[in-house]
Amino acid sequence: MASRRYYYYLFVVSAVINIINFVPRVLIFTRFEGVFWSILIAVAYGTLTMYIFTRLIIQFEGQGFPEIFNTYLPRAAAAPLLIFYSLFWFVGGGILLMSFVDITIRFISPDIRGRAVMTGFLLLVVGASRFKTTSILYATEIVLMLCMPAMVFILVKALINPAFNWDSVLQVFTYLWTKPKLITVTGASFVFTGYVNLAVFNRSFQNLTLKLRHFWLVPVSGLLVLLITLLVPIGYHGTVGVEDHVYSWFSTADSLRMETFVVERVLYLFYITYISMSIVTVVIYWHVGLELFKGCFNGKADKGEPEDEEKGTGKKKRKSQWIQGVILFTLSAIMIYLVEEFNQVQLAQTGQWFLNIRFFAEMLLILLLIILVWRKRRSARR
Repeated sequence: MASRRYYYYLFVVSAVINIINFVPRVLIFTRFEGVFWSILIAVAYGTLTMYIFTRLIIQFEGQGFPEIFNTYLPRAAAAPLLIFYSLFWFVGGGILLMSFVDITIRFISPDIRGRAVMTGFLLLVVGASRFKTTSILYATEIVLMLCMPAMVFILVKALINPAFNWDSVLQVFTYLWTKPKLITVTGASFVFTGYVNLAVFNRSFQNLTLKLRHFWLVPVSGLLVLLITLLVPIGYHGTVGVEDHVYSWFSTADSLRMETFVVERVLYLFYITYISMSIVTVVIYWHVGLELFKGCFNGKADKGEPEDEEKGTGKKKRKSQWIQGVILFTLSAIMIYLVEEFNQVQLAQTGQWFLNIRFFAEMLLILLLIILVWRKRRSARR
């Protein structure tokens, strides 16, 4: 069983990876339209939902959504919900993959075909997403420990660089008293959404508790990540020019140099760091999606963890492998096809729709968990 720190790793991975995806674009486009109040609302909302969701799901110790839904919901309700949320996780991972394929072509190798890059990423993601839940948690810790020093180095170098224009940052603060926008709140709150992966990773935790001496770091770090995500690109590209950059943080990294290092351009270090984090994030998303989808084929009697299927019957193990194989093959085929069919505008629109729908889908999930906890306590009293 995993210790409490792995719970916070799920949050950290989600927070850090969104510095280069669609969240910066949302914040930058609304920088004159109440972005700071939107960030504060998003921090309060994200912290509250993270706390409530965690307190609810730890009532089902060692269980994920498949076991919880199949036990406390009718079959006609459990299966559609599991399918809906599994598709949601698959789409989230797919959008992130397509974004990094686009980044690779734009900044690293413009001559390579998108489908070739996507195939390379899929080989890693498909293989790793089939690992055991605890193994993925351990791998996440290793990648974080390797990448965090590079992230801190790049951030410090960006802030102390003479090219960083603090006047541009201060100019944005003159719009502090404009009213917030819902679209900014939905985008900024995505930084906190890593807690939702407990839908499956809750199986790996026992006696998980939330202690104030640790949990206060969540809103503080979330606020810092959002402010850094918004303000650092503005400091380099200006309050107006920053919106001309599709991937503002990669453009910012390309503005930095390491004169005494083997590789002069910080962009390459930034790319390697964030491609590692992106692959880990997609592996987490698709692993959760796989486990939720597999849960549709289990009945109320199948309450054990899918990882334990190796100890079960050969028939059950083969069934699980076939389900995983079909799902991953289908997903891979779809991703390889779409990567050259989606243009940049369509990808951005899809990402924004995903952020908006996710915001309300998480509300529904919390309401559903409240009902399930109530049903669990009612059945325990009988």
